[in-house]
Amino acid sequence: MTPLGTGVPRARNWLRDHPLAMDAALALAALLTMLTVSFVHPGVPDGSGMATRSPDTGDVLLMAIGAAALVWRRRRPMAVLVVTTVPSVVELMVSDPPSPVVMTNAIALYTVAARTDRPTTWRVGALMAVALTVTAMCFGAGPWYGQENFGVFAWIGMACAAGDAVRSRRAFVDAIRERAERAERTRDEEARRRVAEERLRIARDLHDVVAHHIALVNVQAGVAAHVMDRRPDQAKEALAHVREASRSALDELRATVGLLRQSGDPAAPTEPAPGLAVLDELVDTVRRAGLAVEVACADGRPTLPAAVDLAAYRVIQEALTNVRKHAGPGAKAEISVVRVGAVVEITVIDNGPGDGGHDARGGGHDSGGGPDSRGGGGGGHGLLGMRERVTALGGTLTAGPRYGGGFRVHAILPVEARTAEPDERDAPGTAGAAGRTGRTGEDENA
Repeated sequence: MTPLGTGVPRARNWLRDHPLAMDAALALAALLTMLTVSFVHPGVPDGSGMATRSPDTGDVLLMAIGAAALVWRRRRPMAVLVVTTVPSVVELMVSDPPSPVVMTNAIALYTVAARTDRPTTWRVGALMAVALTVTAMCFGAGPWYGQENFGVFAWIGMACAAGDAVRSRRAFVDAIRERAERAERTRDEEARRRVAEERLRIARDLHDVVAHHIALVNVQAGVAAHVMDRRPDQAKEALAHVREASRSALDELRATVGLLRQSGDPAAPTEPAPGLAVLDELVDTVRRAGLAVEVACADGRPTLPAAVDLAAYRVIQEALTNVRKHAGPGAKAEISVVRVGAVVEITVIDNGPGDGGHDARGGGHDSGGGPDSRGGGGGGHGLLGMRERVTALGGTLTAGPRYGGGFRVHAILPVEARTAEPDERDAPGTAGAAGRTGRTGEDENA
């Protein structure tokens, strides 16, 4: 980009940040324009009247007063309009032909129209038009119906119309912006509400299923323990009831949890829960899918408790899934698993530009971030599932774009896993809000 191309926007931004300087520049421009126009005799239509007259000291003083008042037009628009009206009226009364002092009056009226409501604009504009036009008609040397007199009326009318149009456009843009922000807030609140309602419904279902069958198991187990020695046949029957009740509870639990699965999700595995011991198999699968992956584990695979081991594996699995989905072709992922004292740190980074920016891809850092714009329709819960899984063990998870491009997922898990307190789950930097369901993924057993 050329220096001129960068200098103009920079100057415009500076003037926007310093309105008083911008108004001072406008006042100077108006003064120079009035001085230039005042040398032209309005009675010569072919342009040969240039430099046929020159303004006297009184004309220059009135133009200077009107232009100087424009410096404060944004702070006190009504007061500036009154101040600019006085030299305009005086010029129309004492000069023939008058100098274009009415230009400052038009600028002040434009400011009033752009910063007040429409009824006030047209009332003030009508009053100014009548006052200046009547003054020009009464004190002008030509006939009252001369075009110069109606030119004053045209100046006032155009100033009112332009200011009202600018005010209407600003109001329209502000309304659109406010409506978009309100829609965004409503969408986030609706998403959080639906997640909370769904969790409450599932909790109620699980409570009903488990409480009923566990109560039956408890009763029948008590009967079996009571009659085990004296009536083995009745104890055997009670144990059969325990078996049936527990089987029914498992079936209903499986059906309830099945409601959480999407169509096409893989069936629940029958092998033991995975961990870092099978990380190479996961990496090989991802590599066969076309994603380059490098693994760095200090001192081999650290020995971790089962819950921490599973959480670490799921974080890596979910992060790699999101890299495959969103990082774009040619991306490369790096996995790091390091045990530092009483915690283990899992880091997954990639260098992919993604399909719309890493901010949209990840939903931002734990400290903020908006909803995912590329989450397959906005229904993904990948980051949310990772955060909840890590937080349940007392750890922390951060996810966000890297400086210079790419994305980074970083989880810190305590080796001695503990269940986070309810207030910790919502603490800043540990658990993401429901609105931050950033990147989609397949947290298969979350």
